[in-house]
Amino acid sequence: MSHSTVPRNRAEAVTTEKAPVAPGRAPGPRRGRPSGKPSLRLRLRRDRVLLLMTLPAVALVLLFNYVPILGNIVAFQDYDPYISDNGVVSMLNSPWVGLENFRRIFDDSDFWNAVTNTLVLFFLQLVLYFPIPILLALLINSVVRPRLRAVSQAILYLPHFFSWVLVIAVFQQLFGGAGLLSQLLRQHGYDGLDIMTDPETFKYLVTAQSVWKDAGWGIIVFLAALAAVPTDLYEAAAMDGADRWRRIWHVTLPALRPVIALLLVLRVGDALTVGFEQILLQRDAVGPGASEVLDTFVWWNGVRNQDFGYAAAAGLIKGVVSLGLVLVANKVAHLMGEQGVYKK
Repeated sequence: MSHSTVPRNRAEAVTTEKAPVAPGRAPGPRRGRPSGKPSLRLRLRRDRVLLLMTLPAVALVLLFNYVPILGNIVAFQDYDPYISDNGVVSMLNSPWVGLENFRRIFDDSDFWNAVTNTLVLFFLQLVLYFPIPILLALLINSVVRPRLRAVSQAILYLPHFFSWVLVIAVFQQLFGGAGLLSQLLRQHGYDGLDIMTDPETFKYLVTAQSVWKDAGWGIIVFLAALAAVPTDLYEAAAMDGADRWRRIWHVTLPALRPVIALLLVLRVGDALTVGFEQILLQRDAVGPGASEVLDTFVWWNGVRNQDFGYAAAAGLIKGVVSLGLVLVANKVAHLMGEQGVYKK
């Protein structure tokens, strides 16, 4: 062998050797499982303990969230639960009416009034309620003393554990006709007022109750996101001359942006659910014209009036619209560069 045909090193020898190409197949990268990625069997064997731990939760979700979806067939029937003691037998033997329940809903002015009240409450809570946990989280995060920060967070979080009955009772004692505010006004020569029975202010009352009860729950999520922000960013911004407000605008809020986008998508998906128990407890005080929402509309027609097919049709419309809102809001989050509920 001549000197010109001998490879100079091992790398050159490897590059000069070519694998044989099968007839009819173009040379290219080798197909198969990506290097370093274990097979499905190995992953199941590796994570079997975690999978077994999640089985009870998955079973509960399937039983209480997905199996009841089969009951939506009632929306296309004149459902009669008294045909049999077995609900499945009653569904199979109830007469089929097709889209008649949906036609009745779209011709019902009470349904559209419930839709209007639901959307008004949603937009009010989105504008007035959603930013408040962010602002409170920023305020608590700026507190230097850890003990004072913990006490403030505990005080704001405590109303989350109150039931709606207790929350409404507290507001009744403060803003009712015989409440503290009305008594103070009478003592100073003014007429008393009863905010709890005023249909014009009911939507603001409901929003205030939601803020007082659940703002502390949202604070926890945003404080956890703030804890993950590197302190080096704040130090670098301070060295560049940024004051406290500029550090919040250019460092804190961009760090909270993914969490805000995720919670906003979930909030939009929950737009048509504005608090069943809270509004039902106050429905009689202000009347259905101001307080009727989709959830109470379904309950009133399905449980009280026993028009189950009609109520199921209204509930099905609500579910489909809510799913569409989640998909649209998630798409908007993707366009903004955020992950949203799920990735692209």
